[in-house]
Amino acid sequence: MSSDILQFQPQLLPTLVAVGLILLFVALGFWQLERAAEKRSLAETLSNRIDAPAIALSTLLQPANELRYRTIKARGRLLQEKTVYIENRKHQGRNGFHVITPLRIDGEQRQLLVNRGWVAARGQNLPPEIATPTAELSVTGRVDVPSAPALELQFQAGETTRIWPYLTLKHYTVWSGLELYPFILLQTDDDDAGFVREWPRPATEDGMHIGYAIQWFAFAAIVLAIWGKLSLVRQRPGSNA
Repeated sequence: MSSDILQFQPQLLPTLVAVGLILLFVALGFWQLERAAEKRSLAETLSNRIDAPAIALSTLLQPANELRYRTIKARGRLLQEKTVYIENRKHQGRNGFHVITPLRIDGEQRQLLVNRGWVAARGQNLPPEIATPTAELSVTGRVDVPSAPALELQFQAGETTRIWPYLTLKHYTVWSGLELYPFILLQTDDDDAGFVREWPRPATEDGMHIGYAIQWFAFAAIVLAIWGKLSLVRQRPGSNA
């Protein structure tokens, strides 16, 4: 009694398709691993910036993207009349606002926009009355560059409408008429005004990219297995077919 024999006989077209897909999936897998390595490097860079000693605003020479998350010190006077409030900001489940006030620095044409921190909303989702020092003061904080949300809402900010859904430097410049530094300061030093200043550290997780890499490598292995199975031909002993 004879039994069929499996022979490995790959066909040209399936082989070409399989090789192309395997090379593509493997390349995508290594690309995701590179992205993960970039995220780890970025996380280390940003962490070093946060932990670095504070530097004076007057000594800054780097572009804004190289200063992000650095701690800087500035001295000037807060312009209360140019304060705006960014609504729907949460802290421990409570609704509130971020208070944005420019700092006028003596001898400088540009003003430094300062996020003074979070305050709880009052009444019908209104910002509380906030005292703003009129004397010159020193402000310490972390550099950040605000950006519009992915779905950017159009809104009009008049002189009496200072509650905004989000903040961008471009929008604030148009509204205020002030010339600004290309970043804002997330204030970190303490005062007695009741602001909450718990700024999160930057999230630069690499796990997502590693997961994608494993997925692409798995796809390559699946294509290899399918190609191998399709390349096996069942033949009877003694058959030349």
